[in-house]
Amino acid sequence: MDDDLRKAALDYHRFPRPGKLAITATKRMETSRDLALAYSPGVAAACDAIVADPDSSFDYTSRANLVGVITNGTAVLGLGNIGALAGKPVMEGKAVLFKKFAGIDSFDIEVNESDPEKFIEIVAALEPTFGGINLEDIKAPECFHIEQTLRARMKIPVFHDDQHGTAIIVGAAVLNAMKVQKKNIKDVKIVTSGAGAAALSCVNTLIALGADPENVTMTDIDGVVYKGRPKLDPTLTHVARETNARTLKEVLVGADVFLGLSAPRVLKEEWLSLLGPNPLILALANPEPEILPELVKAARPDAIMATGRSDYPNQVNNVLCFPFIFRGALDVRATAITESMKLAAVEAIADLARVEASDTVAAAYGGLAPSFGPDYIIPKPFDPRLIMHIAPAVARAAMEAGVARTPIQDWDLYKHELERFVFRSGQLLRPVIERARKACPRIVYSEGEDDRTLRAVQTVIDDGLAQPILVGRGMAIAGKIAALGLRMRPGIDVKIVDFEHDKVLYSTLVKDYERRVGRRGVPPLAAGRQLLKRPTVAAGMLLAAGEADAAICGGTGDWWRHFQYAMPVVSLRPGVKRISAMTALILQSGVLFFCDTHVNVDPSAEEIAEMTSLAAETVTNFGITPKIALLSHSNFGGSNSPSARKMRQAVAFIRSQHPELEMDGEMHGDAALVEQIRNRMVPDSTLSGTANLLVMPNIDAANIAYNLVKATGEGVTVGPILLGLAKPLHIAVQSVTARGLVNISAVAAMQADLVK
Repeated sequence: MDDDLRKAALDYHRFPRPGKLAITATKRMETSRDLALAYSPGVAAACDAIVADPDSSFDYTSRANLVGVITNGTAVLGLGNIGALAGKPVMEGKAVLFKKFAGIDSFDIEVNESDPEKFIEIVAALEPTFGGINLEDIKAPECFHIEQTLRARMKIPVFHDDQHGTAIIVGAAVLNAMKVQKKNIKDVKIVTSGAGAAALSCVNTLIALGADPENVTMTDIDGVVYKGRPKLDPTLTHVARETNARTLKEVLVGADVFLGLSAPRVLKEEWLSLLGPNPLILALANPEPEILPELVKAARPDAIMATGRSDYPNQVNNVLCFPFIFRGALDVRATAITESMKLAAVEAIADLARVEASDTVAAAYGGLAPSFGPDYIIPKPFDPRLIMHIAPAVARAAMEAGVARTPIQDWDLYKHELERFVFRSGQLLRPVIERARKACPRIVYSEGEDDRTLRAVQTVIDDGLAQPILVGRGMAIAGKIAALGLRMRPGIDVKIVDFEHDKVLYSTLVKDYERRVGRRGVPPLAAGRQLLKRPTVAAGMLLAAGEADAAICGGTGDWWRHFQYAMPVVSLRPGVKRISAMTALILQSGVLFFCDTHVNVDPSAEEIAEMTSLAAETVTNFGITPKIALLSHSNFGGSNSPSARKMRQAVAFIRSQHPELEMDGEMHGDAALVEQIRNRMVPDSTLSGTANLLVMPNIDAANIAYNLVKATGEGVTVGPILLGLAKPLHIAVQSVTARGLVNISAVAAMQADLVK
């Protein structure tokens, strides 16, 4: 670690407040009744229920989603026995990973006790607090005894990640490397450098996956682990080999797999030639591996290489599994994590690596989208799909093993619930997606050559949301599909519209376009060029001509320019006077819809009433009852400024035209979101609870409010959603991700079905 990184790391841990964790209350504590419910006397009801049924503690406390990250600091990372206190930053980091990747709450507990029996007593006594225990950074061989004893004594999952986490990722890597190298795991020769907790667990896992124990040789600092070796640790007797070999170099001859969990530079460059053909080298010592990948590449280009580092391909990182194993175990309230649950995680991770990487993975790793092969045999740690693959596999294995207290009944529902940890848009879009799948309309994408569009379209095809049409050069699109490792087949799974080759369609559309823009100052020759050179125009014309049912445009360049390109092409719904835009923002606390964020700069009261009506209709189509607040600097008549009067007039218009809507205004933002504040201002508000549709007096207010809330609340965006069009057309912002394009595609598909 260089000085700059060390200083940055210290600043990261110290500022703006020390540490990486905080406790956040999950219930409001604002009134005397809240206090009575949360503490005395109301809390006694929950206590009585738990006395009657101890398992109800999972229902009335946070225990069902709470894991203890516990260490005594005797084997911290690559730092060794630094003690419990010095290990606290690592444990806090582990707790953060639980929350970040799987939504699991964690307490880090550092126990200042090196005696294994005393440590066991301390941890076992904590069982009422947690739904699971993650043991961390405990030295071997004590860690084996500690985990085995706690697993036997406790009726919640106990998992020593240093052992099993590494083993699960290594198992997945070996399975996939064997596929790439066309070898069978039962035939390969495996050699380890290292015989500690992680190495032993890796070997046990590989044997469970089909490796022949006679083909596995372990070595440590004293050489080969062989039968009869003096002072051999009892935990290694079952893997000791009958062999005359005594050194690592001797046993490397013909090896198919080298597994390093030891120390830097243990595997010498000159020894690489001893390995068998097409070997797998897992050099997992950190921060410096047993051998550097560049040395392996130079000497053995036929090898597949993996390390524990993020700056090389195939990173073996425990974060690939431990959050999701606990997610699955907690979700069925498992009493243990069994061997079958671990193997289910191995298979799930291996399977995921064989599916093309998402745009989120590409973004996290410099824009490169890896595909299954020598440099991508295990998923990337930031792949958001990990939880969707691993947690259900672990939960199902727990049920089959008979350790699940509450088996999952509806797997589709469970997977939808997991989506909130992956794409928080999942719950909002669930009814939209179901409707889109049934309708499966034709959606044209203007930016057919864009990487994000192509990844999104692959998901659209996989999920059956639509029949995609791509605008662009056919050869360029086909090349991009191949380069990204996508599976869609041009002309079969996706239609490509290339006007350079489809002259008949071009001539038909250009005549219609000339008619539409001829009196907007666009001569025929320029109209033809625009249809060829402006993909948004092309997509809009395909929609207008009935060649598509919806259109997704933009994502590159200026949003407003794309909007101007599209407007001469699209038609308004009957009775609608102006287009408007609404953007959905999905927060941890729920969904907020902002209107109008993109189109109308300073709408009149009548225009605000119209856009509110259109927005409420769209919110209803999401399966959500709209609760509408018309916002202002004025609170219920507190000001007589022009903008306040405008919002009051809009309220009157909406009430006269749509008395069925739950709506109130004009009001402050806090009054819209907090019922108690609103009730203090007016006792007869026609809005209950928290507003979810926020209508602003102008575009500045809407766009600023939306962006501030998005930034401070880490919100996920759906939109902007254009309202008032006869056929659905949406324009993506520049920052849109492939997932964002999938989301707006689902919305467009739903809207296309509604306007049939």
